[in-house]
Amino acid sequence: QVQPVESGGGLAQAGGSLRLSCAASGRTDSLYAMGWFRQAPGLWREFVAAVLWDGTRTDYSDSVQGRFTISKDTTKKTVDLQMDSLKADDTAVYYCAVKETFSFNWRRVGDWDYWGQGTQVTVSS
Repeated sequence: QVQPVESGGGLAQAGGSLRLSCAASGRTDSLYAMGWFRQAPGLWREFVAAVLWDGTRTDYSDSVQGRFTISKDTTKKTVDLQMDSLKADDTAVYYCAVKETFSFNWRRVGDWDYWGQGTQVTVSS
């Protein structure tokens, strides 16, 4: 079992920045990737960004490309999401996810193995 725990989030104004962090604990020897998803009220959970644990690949949704940056610390078993140029549409609960195996489409919610409890991000316009 792997337990991802998010921190950060909160309230920001449009155009501002926030930083989320996620720490993975438990059986972390077989991490394949870590990522972030988000879910706004009334909507499905959607992919935001992900990074391969070996550092060879990052991926971003079109809606955050160029504004958000995902980074990892292999030693600390953490992954951060730096969110800049925030928009009101970024308001959502953000979830950290852990993946232990390869899949062809890691943007699918069902392809991830472990989830954090989520942290609220609210952007005021």
